[in-house]
Amino acid sequence: MYDFLDVRGRIFDIQKYSIHDGPGIRTIVFLKGCPLRCKWCCNPEGQEFKVQEMTFLGKHKTVGEDVSVAEVMAEVMQDRVYYTRSGGGLTLSGGECLAQPDFGEALLTAAKYEGISTAIETTGFAKWEYIERYLRVTDHVLMDIKNIDNEKHKKFCGQSNEVILENAVRIAKSHNDLTIRVPVIPGFNDTKTEIAKIAEFASMLHGVKKLHLLPYHRLGADKYKGLGREYSLEGVDLIPKDKMNELLETAKKSGLYCQIGG
Repeated sequence: MYDFLDVRGRIFDIQKYSIHDGPGIRTIVFLKGCPLRCKWCCNPEGQEFKVQEMTFLGKHKTVGEDVSVAEVMAEVMQDRVYYTRSGGGLTLSGGECLAQPDFGEALLTAAKYEGISTAIETTGFAKWEYIERYLRVTDHVLMDIKNIDNEKHKKFCGQSNEVILENAVRIAKSHNDLTIRVPVIPGFNDTKTEIAKIAEFASMLHGVKKLHLLPYHRLGADKYKGLGREYSLEGVDLIPKDKMNELLETAKKSGLYCQIGG
């Protein structure tokens, strides 16, 4: 009866009881595949669409599972009571959730059919026709703007930021709940000048009121070793709290509601 329940896609994790990936208590479904290669990515196992083998925390595991929307929703629905009480719901992440448009749209459609709030975490790097499909069934959009400087973006993320910035403008015009998030990375965008430019851009987006600064962390560093890859930010120090507070004050000058953390 509902064809969207039969749509299949590839995921690498389902995380429950999250409070940092949209409003309320949420279940996050991590989709495989991403067109970017951000040097600090904490989910490198989500970058390649292919199924991989990884050793992490001393355990070997296969990363990547082909599932149906119905199978994913069976897990999502287990925590419906928490969504109802907290205003939470389902969040699609990755990887890049826009990289599997048929599966992503079907998952969000299934959640909406059940009356569950929906959100996506995205880089915005995708064809607009794909993004439009998601927006029709998405309540909250959490979008990264990593740097306004295109050359620096290509160096650290492996792709131009032109499509991303264009899509940010179009999403803001098409959707009434867009939050901009900025992963703050040493040597990439951790200066007042760079944060000010990002905040200024975000403040000009129609309807955008919130900007979140996400401090650099090394939580995914060991995953690179487990995948047989080099972590290129090895040895890079965390950003001191006082510096993050200075960057926060810089961002606030844009007039947006700004905070540290998601």
